[in-house]
Amino acid sequence: MTDVAHRYVQAGAIRMHIAEAGSGPLVILLHGFPESWYSWRHQLVALAAAGYHAVAPDQRGYGRTDRPDAVEDYTILHTVGDVIGLIDALGEEQAVVAGHDWGAGVAWHSALMRPDRIRAVIGLGAPQGPRPTTSPLATMRENAGENFYIAYLQRPGVADQELQRDPRTTIRRALYGASGEGYPWHPVVPEGGGLLDTWSEPEQLPGWLSEEDLDIYAAEFERTGFTSALNWFRNLDRNWALTAPWHNAAVQPPALYLTGDRDTASALPGGKELIAGTSTVVPNLRKAIVLPGCGHWTQQERPAEVNEALISFLRSL
Repeated sequence: MTDVAHRYVQAGAIRMHIAEAGSGPLVILLHGFPESWYSWRHQLVALAAAGYHAVAPDQRGYGRTDRPDAVEDYTILHTVGDVIGLIDALGEEQAVVAGHDWGAGVAWHSALMRPDRIRAVIGLGAPQGPRPTTSPLATMRENAGENFYIAYLQRPGVADQELQRDPRTTIRRALYGASGEGYPWHPVVPEGGGLLDTWSEPEQLPGWLSEEDLDIYAAEFERTGFTSALNWFRNLDRNWALTAPWHNAAVQPPALYLTGDRDTASALPGGKELIAGTSTVVPNLRKAIVLPGCGHWTQQERPAEVNEALISFLRSL
């Protein structure tokens, strides 16, 4: 990681920590939950070697980036605004944006809302689907009950305290439990249990995850806690209301989608269509890649395949 530099930039209203490598066309890499810039450690160096300026920020509420106190400061308009602010701070007119998990949601919506600034978009795991006609939380509760993990995360302070008791255990169980090795993940919290009970405990770490990796993730959450990261989930219905102007709108920039065949995120609305190449909301999808045996942590579980796919797509633009 000696080729990766760290600094702070003012991205709109927030001070953002970024990790960056290389020079050339800008590629922004957006992490998900519960992660940080470090989830893109393999891609930063590979993209730099291929001739790109790769930048992985700690997103709003994570790591060394600002963590506003208010729940409502974590909407999709704020996080897309952070991407545009980051492009401005780096002195660029446009960027390719890649995102994983919640970062994929930000990447898709950045391309949807600001196609003038986003040259192309890459989604990992989380697909872009049509905007629903009814409240997402109400639908989740109706289909899966109050203990569906996203409904569970709406309870103020509950998951915050649970995850913070031992951040290293939280990260270990999350990364293993939703991985290809921990498959299948059951996203319903057992009665009387907590979120940690949905993720299995590994007998040993998979080859793609080291004790040092866990140390790096855990150190950040020991310092920051989990509340600001969980606030992303607590804006689900607010995001739905705020995106009403883009109802039935399509993501126009060229797109790439990558997922694992053991990633439950690909079963979210829009995933099946992206994989089949029939998505009407991402009409300029160039390719969808499904990685066999891969779980949710795509770019960490399969770095070589992901790097190859990213670089091939970038060179095609």
